[in-house]
Amino acid sequence: MRDERHALTDEGRTLSDPLSQDAIRQRVTRLAFGGDPARYDEFVRVLDEATPAGVEVILRGSAVTGHKWHSDEPFDADGPGTSDLDVTFVGGGMIALFREFHIPEIHSVPFSEAHPFAAPALGALRKQLCAMTHRPVNLQATTSLVQFVRDVVMDQPYLVLLTKPEEDDEG
Repeated sequence: MRDERHALTDEGRTLSDPLSQDAIRQRVTRLAFGGDPARYDEFVRVLDEATPAGVEVILRGSAVTGHKWHSDEPFDADGPGTSDLDVTFVGGGMIALFREFHIPEIHSVPFSEAHPFAAPALGALRKQLCAMTHRPVNLQATTSLVQFVRDVVMDQPYLVLLTKPEEDDEG
């Protein structure tokens, strides 16, 4: 079995190293955005505008690893735009926007073609992201506890797209 964390390190760096995040960002830009950093930046900008304070937005899946989860089949193996992007909102109450869960109130199902009614409030955002990328974009929400388990215990790689700090109550 392949060690995903080891496979994604560069020159012995761990995934938490910013340089590894840079390498993953470059891979994502190449695979999902046709190598165009401006398209990637626009995707992140749209997510930023739609995301409230206190939320981290991450990308998981084959765009991060370069291959499908249960196989070594490469990203977009079935042609351009055939692989999806898996966006996860971590924290900040985003879980409240979802109606369907893997773990109630803790970890949602992905709002996707398979679960088209999972998060109606995010419908316009999902539609915009799909149009921008010319591929399916799945949106999911989770708590920081589940993200910790997926990261530290399960070694699941991800790319941090953006982090929105909590708003200052005094400001």
